[in-house]
Amino acid sequence: MILTKFKDLFLIKNIAHKDYRGYFKELIRENKLGKKFPFLVMSFSKKGVIRGMHLQTKKSQGKFVSVIKGKIFDVVIDLRKNSKTFGKQYHSILSEQNSKSIYIPPGFAHGFQALDEENYIIYSCTKYRDSKSEVSINCNDKYLKIKWPLKKKIISKKDKQGIAFKNFN
Repeated sequence: MILTKFKDLFLIKNIAHKDYRGYFKELIRENKLGKKFPFLVMSFSKKGVIRGMHLQTKKSQGKFVSVIKGKIFDVVIDLRKNSKTFGKQYHSILSEQNSKSIYIPPGFAHGFQALDEENYIIYSCTKYRDSKSEVSINCNDKYLKIKWPLKKKIISKKDKQGIAFKNFN
């Protein structure tokens, strides 16, 4: 586990057991993380796609994010009101090659930009999706100043219409 300056946010360097056939990699060990992950989802994104910044306000999820194929610029924003790091962001490169995963505790907005041609990402979540409490914060918000690495940005209509950070309650 690689700790960050954000309480409960950490990276995991997964160990890949490689041989002539390929590799075998453990991603989640609930007994090491002390978390249960009943909800598993996957996304595919083309190069340049930005997904985020997403969170659920009522039934907030912890997320364990791993890249199965490709590479992403992963970003989280601490939105826990009483946190010393409220409003601050953390970013990391996650890829199949570097075998890094990230655990994002409840109360963070999450997003990423896909950096390879094909990017397959899995999310193991501590709670089920609650579409009624989903919020999207504008990924290009001037206050947040996220420095997305690729100039080409493919953003959904929903994410383009995300709320400004200053309007998040």
